[in-house]
Amino acid sequence: MPDFTHELRHHPGLVAGVDEAGRGPLAGPVVAAAVILRAEDCPDGLNDSKQLTAARRAVLEGEIKARALCWGVGVASVEEIDSLNILWATMLAMKRAMEALSEDCAHVLVDGNRCPDWRWPATAVVEGDAKCLSIAAASIIAKEARDRMMVEAAALHPHYGWESNKGYGSAYHLAALREHGPTPLHRRSFAPVAQLLLL
Repeated sequence: MPDFTHELRHHPGLVAGVDEAGRGPLAGPVVAAAVILRAEDCPDGLNDSKQLTAARRAVLEGEIKARALCWGVGVASVEEIDSLNILWATMLAMKRAMEALSEDCAHVLVDGNRCPDWRWPATAVVEGDAKCLSIAAASIIAKEARDRMMVEAAALHPHYGWESNKGYGSAYHLAALREHGPTPLHRRSFAPVAQLLLL
C-alpha cells in the first residue's frame, strides 16, 4: 500500500502528487490531477485508482476533496493529443493540474518515469500511484474526473459504449467505430482510428 515515505523525503515544505488518467483510450481527453494532502488528515484506503472499485473510488474522491489541503485538475483535449502526441499532451495536462492548485508547493512527485518541463522541483516515481499517498490521491481524482467526462460524452455519442469502456478500445467500441466511424472525440493520431480514416 502507498505511504508517505516519498513525501517525507522532500520535506520541509509542501509536496504535491500528480497523476493522469486516459493515456490509452481511443477517444476523449487526457486528464491529470494534482493533490497536496495533509499528513495529519489523510483518508484511509488510498491506493492506485486501478486497484479500487468504482464505488470505493467515488467515496475516496469525496474524502480527498474535503480533506486535502488543495487539489487541481488539468485537461488536454483530443485536438492537443493529436497535434502534440499523447506524451506531450499528458505533460501539458499535468502542468495545468499544478497551475490549478490554490497553494504552491516545494516539490512534486509525478507518477511515471519523467516529469513535465515546469517551474517546480520534481521527482518521477515509477508506479508512484502504488507507492506514494499523494500520487494515489491524484490518480483517484484524475480517474473520476475523466470517467465523468466520458459518461457525459456517451450521451452525445451513444453508439460506442463510453459509459462503460470510457473510450478504451474494447471489442464493442472497435465494432461501433467500424460501423459508425469516428466522432470528433476520437483521437485521429491513434492507429485504430487513423486506419479507418484511410478506408
